[in-house]
Order: sequence, then C-alpha cells, then structure tokens
Amino acid sequence: MKGFQFSKFDAGKNAPTKFDQLLNLFMQLLTYTSGDVAEAIHWMNELDKQYQLTDENYGMGDFIDELKEREYLKENPEKNELKITPKTEQTIRKNSLEEIFGKLKKSKKGDHHSYKPGQGDEINPETRQYQFGDMLEQIDFTESIRNAQINHGIENFQMHEEDLSIRETDFKAQTSTVLMIDISHSMILYGEDRITPAKKVAMALSELITLKYPKDTLDIVVFGNDAWTIAIKDLPYLQVGPYHTNTVAGLELAMEILRKRKNPNKQIFMITDGKPTCLKIGKRYYKNSFGLDRKVVNRCMNLAAQCKKIKIPITTFMIATDPYLQKFIQEFTETNQGKAFFASLDNLGTFIFKDFESGRRKTVF
Repeated sequence: MKGFQFSKFDAGKNAPTKFDQLLNLFMQLLTYTSGDVAEAIHWMNELDKQYQLTDENYGMGDFIDELKEREYLKENPEKNELKITPKTEQTIRKNSLEEIFGKLKKSKKGDHHSYKPGQGDEINPETRQYQFGDMLEQIDFTESIRNAQINHGIENFQMHEEDLSIRETDFKAQTSTVLMIDISHSMILYGEDRITPAKKVAMALSELITLKYPKDTLDIVVFGNDAWTIAIKDLPYLQVGPYHTNTVAGLELAMEILRKRKNPNKQIFMITDGKPTCLKIGKRYYKNSFGLDRKVVNRCMNLAAQCKKIKIPITTFMIATDPYLQKFIQEFTETNQGKAFFASLDNLGTFIFKDFESGRRKTVF
C-alpha cells in the first residue's frame, strides 16, 4: 500500500530570488518613467542606497547584466544607451493585470456570453426534442440512445424521431472596445500623477482582452490637442504633453474606429479629468482653459447623442473631484445614457474591471 512521505518544510526553497525581487521593482519604475531605462536604474540605485536592496553577493551591476542576459534590456552601441525589449513590455502589462485585476482563473471560456441559443460556440447544458431543420451535429447521441432504450426497450432497440435530443450551443458575443486616455497637461497638474494609473489600467485591460477574450478588439486612443491611436506595445512609453483637452477629437476618432468594426457590440471607455478645453476648427485650435466653454461643451454633448443613436455606450471614468466638472460628466452621461464612475486613482482599475466584466452578458442589437 502506498503511503505519503513528508519532508521538512523549507521556507526559502520557493522564495523569490534576488533577481525576481529587483525585477518586480524595476518593472514598476519603468511604468513611472515611461520606459526610460536610465531614469529607472537611477531610481533603483537611490533606493538601493536607502534600503540596501543588494548585498556583496549580488550587486546592482549583476542585476543589470542579468537583465541583458534574460533579454529584458538591449544595448544601443551607437547611442550608448539601454532600451527595453518586447519581452519587458509584455511583462509590464502582465504585472499591471495582476496588480489591478488579480490573478485570473484559467478557463476555456474565451468570450463574452450572450445566452442566445442556436448554432454558437459553446455547448449548452440543456437539451430539447428534435425539430425539423436541426443540424446533424446538434444531435446528442448519448441522450438520444438513452431515450430510445427507455421508450422501446433494450431487447428490441430502435430509434425514432421523437427519441432524438438536441443539445444547443450558445453564441458568444464579440465586443469592440475603444479606450480613450486623456494625456493633456492637467493629468499631472497640482502634484498628482493621474497618467500612471491610467497607463496601468490600459495595460491591464489590454492584457485581459488578449488572454481571456482573444476574439474581442481593443483600440487605444489618446487625446490632447488632437487625437491619435497608439499600439498596445507603446503603452509603457505613454507621456503627458503640453496639451489642452480635445475630448471632441478623441470621441470622433473612437466613433470612426468603431464604425469599421463588424460586430454589433461596441463601447467606449474614457479616462479623463473631465474638462474639455479645446476644439479644432479647420486648421485653427479653439482653446479656453477657464471654466467650461459652452462652445466646446455643446460639441461634446452632440457627439454623446450621436453615440447613443448608433448604440455605442460611453463609460466615463472621472478622476477629478471638482463639483462643476462632475456635473458636466453627469450631463454628458445622461445624454449618452451611458455610465460614469467618479473614481479615485487607487480604485480606477477596479471600476473599469467590474464594468468591463458586467458588460459580458449584455448584447446590443
């Protein structure tokens, strides 16, 4: 008889190595420095001086060498500088996913469920009687044979049409999401770093969709004086610029992208401090940073109404506490019949995750 053999527990056996500990910190710093390796290493050295992160057996130089060996960093001999690699970019996204959304359970379910029966992708546990026109591949033969045995007996086995059971499959809904990120100067004003949490959320959401919902699409739109798209791999390098906030340009670009998507389920997530201050009229920029300009606000409201008309809900994640800005977001949300979350920087990711997941069971037709 086999038994169990117990050995003494060694707490240090599975403990993270010095490299792993330093790597986690390094990845966090790269997010704050927008992918600037030199600045991140400078901060690593400063933290090492203060908190003795390394010792005589493993120094910061060893860590940098190991980063190169493991292909987290690459050297540019011409410019005498270090750059992060695609492997590092993916690691930063994975770290953001774990930090914000927690560890995802492995699952074969890779899409958003619509719970519409038919010839879909996922087997439905319920069965029904065969009807004319049902496909052969929908027949549950195990259940059908069982029905035949019950109805006609085992000795004289025969199967009739009424014995056939159909096991349907559920369609899975694809969702196209545009994530809009405000990169205007106000996202770092007053000593508050709003862009880093926004970047982390964008990286986490992109990794979530890539891993769990590969049939979905995610486009990242950034908006300042103008709006443009960026690739997921460029998120760690995203920086705030000396821009005003052209929310209209961001919404117009997001709508243009979603119009080209073939599936019916579309949505816009917008992370902003809530104050549109700019319009582009022809080649001229119309700007007003003092309060809410009615000319700018009306254009925003018109676009919110247009999105409602073509069934594109806008979910706004507001990261400012000014009452008059919150009132504007409330009016904007009512016009679109979307949703608004007034989130602090430390719970921004939680709000976005919950809203994205809650939309899995909603299908727009």
